[in-house]
Amino acid sequence: MRKDMEAGAEFTAKDYTDPPPAPLVDAEELTKWSLYRAVIAEFIATLLFLYITVATVIGYKHQSDPNVTGPDAACSGVGILGIAWAFGGMIFVLVYCTAGISGGHINPAVTFGLFLARKVSLIRALLYMIAQCLGAICGVGLVKAFQKAYYNRYGGGVNELSSGYSKGTGLAAEIIGTFVLVYTVFSATDPKRSARDSHVPVLAPLPIGFAVFMVHLGTIPITGTGINPARSFGPAVIYNNDKAWDDQWIFWVGPFIGAAIATAYHQYILRAGAVKALGSFRSNA
Repeated sequence: MRKDMEAGAEFTAKDYTDPPPAPLVDAEELTKWSLYRAVIAEFIATLLFLYITVATVIGYKHQSDPNVTGPDAACSGVGILGIAWAFGGMIFVLVYCTAGISGGHINPAVTFGLFLARKVSLIRALLYMIAQCLGAICGVGLVKAFQKAYYNRYGGGVNELSSGYSKGTGLAAEIIGTFVLVYTVFSATDPKRSARDSHVPVLAPLPIGFAVFMVHLGTIPITGTGINPARSFGPAVIYNNDKAWDDQWIFWVGPFIGAAIATAYHQYILRAGAVKALGSFRSNA
């Protein structure tokens, strides 16, 4: 009896507050300007993300082209490290700018994970994903418009499976990379962590950006690093290459599986969601 009372006291003294789960379908949300403002923010953020990052990729390939810069081409340009910094740095900047408006998803896989965790409704999740894909197309379209010759010559910044790797390897790389990203998103925005680790201030966009940076270092040689279906879809639409479309499924299936696994791991193991649900069921029985 005493243990039950102590457990109850511990529960009531919880030093953090979880937001209530989002409804699966919230029709009333469609009448609110905040939803459309958030959708616009996701569109613009993804447009800027793809514009800067794909331009960086094209610029690097031009600067390191031996036919242009001569025998020292391999040492020219920003290199893989610079490309990884471009992707991670832009995520840091854009998540910081849009987190208070839309949550700063900028990635359908992140939106999918947060939907599974009941952080966003189905309507919001679908509108976000559409906005992200359209923003990606427009962002890559700007790159092509401003430097069409280089864009076509250097592969359009598309994600493709590199030669020498099997589709299974590419899929696994995308699953693991997206797991790292979505796991970081949940950890950086966890209200429990914010409350109990307040002595270690963490600017949430920073670890998220670093996660993107680190994953790019590991997976650029394999798939060019997707971990974001919109990032892969935009260049595929604008460049419209058979190889890009043949491999496109990897950059949707992999990130969505990785996001689902990360969501389950954080919500049901680290946050003990399954144990709490079982305890609630037993107490009501």
